[in-house]
Amino acid sequence: MERRSLVKGMAIGLSSMYLSKGYAGHLLKAPYAAGKFKPTWESLEQYQVPDWFRDAKFGIWAHWGPQCQPEYGDWYAREMYMEGGWKYNYHVKKYGHPSKFGFKDVINEWKADQWDPEELVSLYKNAGAKYFMAMANHHDNFDMWDSKYQPWNAKRMGPKKDIIAGWAKAAKNNGLRFSVSVHAAHAWSWMETAQRADKKGPLAGVPYDGHLTKADGKGTWWEGEDPQELYAQNHPLSKNSYDNGMIHSQWAWGNGVSVPSKAHCEKFYKRTIELLDKYEPDGIYFDDTVLPLWPISDAGLRIAAHMYNTSIKRHGKLEAVLFGKVLNEQQRKCMVWDIERGQSNAIEPEPWQTDTCLGNWHYERSVYDNNGYKSAKTVIHTLLDVVSKNGNLMLNVPVRGNGTIDDKERAVVEGITAWMQRNSECIYGTRPWTTFGEGPAIESAAPINAQGFNEGKGKPFGAADYRFTKKSNVLYAAMLGWPDNRQALIKKLASNGVPKIQRVTLLGSDAPLEYSQTAEGLAIKLPETPQGSVAHVFKINGAIA
Repeated sequence: MERRSLVKGMAIGLSSMYLSKGYAGHLLKAPYAAGKFKPTWESLEQYQVPDWFRDAKFGIWAHWGPQCQPEYGDWYAREMYMEGGWKYNYHVKKYGHPSKFGFKDVINEWKADQWDPEELVSLYKNAGAKYFMAMANHHDNFDMWDSKYQPWNAKRMGPKKDIIAGWAKAAKNNGLRFSVSVHAAHAWSWMETAQRADKKGPLAGVPYDGHLTKADGKGTWWEGEDPQELYAQNHPLSKNSYDNGMIHSQWAWGNGVSVPSKAHCEKFYKRTIELLDKYEPDGIYFDDTVLPLWPISDAGLRIAAHMYNTSIKRHGKLEAVLFGKVLNEQQRKCMVWDIERGQSNAIEPEPWQTDTCLGNWHYERSVYDNNGYKSAKTVIHTLLDVVSKNGNLMLNVPVRGNGTIDDKERAVVEGITAWMQRNSECIYGTRPWTTFGEGPAIESAAPINAQGFNEGKGKPFGAADYRFTKKSNVLYAAMLGWPDNRQALIKKLASNGVPKIQRVTLLGSDAPLEYSQTAEGLAIKLPETPQGSVAHVFKINGAIA
């Protein structure tokens, strides 16, 4: 998922050039659902974020597919073809040379034989998640549902199960809103590494399997299938394709990227519409700048119009949420702005979302071995920070190739559960206060770089850091540590700044706390023993008129 450098707004600057060359006109062959929304930015500005999303605040994501089978981390399907790289070396040792055993063969190894979606989604519901998101495809171009348009899918190959149907059923059974994530628009350029060959060694010059076609499959497990339906590599390489980092500056379909064919754009559009119509998710996340294939086509605009219109028809009102990244001000009115592995440093006027992960996006065994997961404390601190700024948190819990999560991940989820059971009142259904917080961590907050990636770069939170939310006439102040002297001081609640405070308690207890409100702030005497070590939430009556 990671993009290390992007030119913000590149898509906007290139749109008129690409569309005038006819890259989008062919998509009119597959119309969107009729309704109030049209596939234009001006029409999509009618969008209003539904209340369910504004109230939910916390979701959990299963970013899971065949790339998790090797348990060797993110972007495996691309980087296994990068000669000399750590994934390439691992792949050659474990599976064989990529000219003989390619990513298509990794798919065949993936069986998901211990996957129990009901158990996992129930676990996440208990942890406080109000919505669940399942990866529907990744940049590897493999669909996780019974797809009519993509024969390389989980129902026909690998697990031979409709993964999306299983997740959707489990979400419904647990009363959670269901969402999907779609990443496959970038397979065209992302899988270009499969066109390569080793430059040295005994197999130098022998092409990897990205060139294979249906005719090459005789006598193999994939006989009768066309690898080009998966790899989409029957095209010239992008500019500087052998520079492994080049793709990051081409993510917005500029800077010399090979432009996808009309057939590729049309296939992506039809697959995505089928996904929306067949499984009826209330949310869809696109791992793209702005919308998929923008500005080289209007596919994303028509997907948005289709989703919004069908949502109104299905529910009687708009309940759909579409997430986009690296958005300008107009686009943030048309969909929900998503920030990857980071967060805003201010209260945003429109609801938004942070997406992040306990470890890496695809399961990586070394993160487990090296105790590299985020702690429950880090997750809760992130949640409190994001919610105080009008945002939601979507947390990926990496799933192993066999369909399970490991014991260390489960322990983190259980830690989140324990905190939420006591303190979730300050999360659900809340709205930002006049200010999001106070404390020394604010001064060291890192700015957002392109689509995000500023998490963990500032000063760690401590007992002098607070995050605020409100609900009705109640103010919640989350203290992100426990002071040694058992004295809390909230400067923003000074007597000359807010109305007279009437009562202060800690969530999880009805016992009133001793306090004094002066020109310096609200001073609170704390109990002798803290409840937990993550964050402590004051429920304050009277501060809001």
